[in-house]
Amino acid sequence: MKKTLLILLILILAVSFDTMAQCAMCRVTVSSNLSEGRGGIGTGLNFGIIYLFTFPYLLVGSLIFLWFRTGKKELKERQALEARLSEIYKK
Repeated sequence: MKKTLLILLILILAVSFDTMAQCAMCRVTVSSNLSEGRGGIGTGLNFGIIYLFTFPYLLVGSLIFLWFRTGKKELKERQALEARLSEIYKK
C-alpha cells in the first residue's frame, strides 16, 4: 500500500511540473487577444482553466473518502475482534 502511494505521488509530481508551465502561456494568449479586441477566447480559456482545476480536487476528495471508509471498516473489524477475544478470555 505504501509503495503504491509513493509511486502515485511521484507520478503526480512528475506530471504537475508540465501543467504548471501552462499558466504563463495562457495569460499571454488572453492578454494578446484582449488587446486586439477579441474577448471571447479569454472567456473560453478561463472556463477551461476552471474545468481543469476541478479534477485534482475531485481526485483528492475521492482519495480522502476511500481512506476514511477503509479506516472505518478496519476499526469495526478490530473492535469486533477485541470483543470476541475479551469474551473468550473472560471465561
